[in-house]
Amino acid sequence: MSEIREFGKSVLKQEADGVARLGELLDENFDRAVDALLNCTGHVVITGVGKPWMIGQKISATLASTGTPSFALHPSEAMHGDLGRLRKQDVVIALSNSGTSEEITRLLPVVKRLGCLCIGFTSNLESPLAANSDIVLNMGKVSEACPIGMAPSVSTTVMLALGDALSLAVMKARRFTKEDYARFHPGGALGRSLMRVGEIMRPIEETAIVGVTSTVADALHAITEHKTGAAFVVDKGVLNGVFTDGDLRRHVADDNLLSQPIVDVMTSPCLSISIDKLAPEAVRIMQRASGLVIGELPAVDADGKIVGHVALKDLVVMHFV
Repeated sequence: MSEIREFGKSVLKQEADGVARLGELLDENFDRAVDALLNCTGHVVITGVGKPWMIGQKISATLASTGTPSFALHPSEAMHGDLGRLRKQDVVIALSNSGTSEEITRLLPVVKRLGCLCIGFTSNLESPLAANSDIVLNMGKVSEACPIGMAPSVSTTVMLALGDALSLAVMKARRFTKEDYARFHPGGALGRSLMRVGEIMRPIEETAIVGVTSTVADALHAITEHKTGAAFVVDKGVLNGVFTDGDLRRHVADDNLLSQPIVDVMTSPCLSISIDKLAPEAVRIMQRASGLVIGELPAVDADGKIVGHVALKDLVVMHFV
């Protein structure tokens, strides 16, 4: 095996070992930090300089996406006006492996004067960062995997892992559900999969509706007006049936088709879906209907009244199918 490949393996092992040792260092301060974030009535503000600044942005994003309002604040910008973003109800998490970063050590006393609780991530428990933190999370002593021992590598991996452990522990304590997660990720695959029919349907105003006393001509007019492929037949708002192009083809040879009562040619009963069901369920119904794919599916409330419809082409655009 090449020398370079061997070195690559050693980097991975050093970083994995650093994370593995981190578990042994979690103590009551970790519990206190979780409680502080759970009870925070403001924002959790992450700060750091250099590579920890980048790690901090990821930690902040994880917190925000799992139910804890958060933003990242660069210490240099903070000292030049951005301190105005802080409120005393905020919790500040400061990141520095050495705990001696000048920008951090200048910032924390000011933050403390504002009344914010401070949590420090550091490997140096005797550092200014540790001294100015209300809660210190020990990253442990690490040696960087860099060939010259300088570039942050093991330390930033450990810092990120500790941030994940804290963020996800808060998420668990908050009892944050998949549905909660979906609210913050509407554009992702999980978010889409947890959307309700009521969130994705076309409203009643965009749905072709005719009454039970209507004719085929009335149904065709409604379909044309709403630019859909089906008209839904209702009696006092309750869904009775559907008239589609398939029904039209089956009866196209009938005498006086346009003047026939819609109830004589509609499909009844017809498929429908509750507005409380998940969107993927609408896809399954539309794709398995008698082995055919249907283009529109009526959405009904708890009383069976139609309140809109799901269009297959909308689901395609939203990547449900």
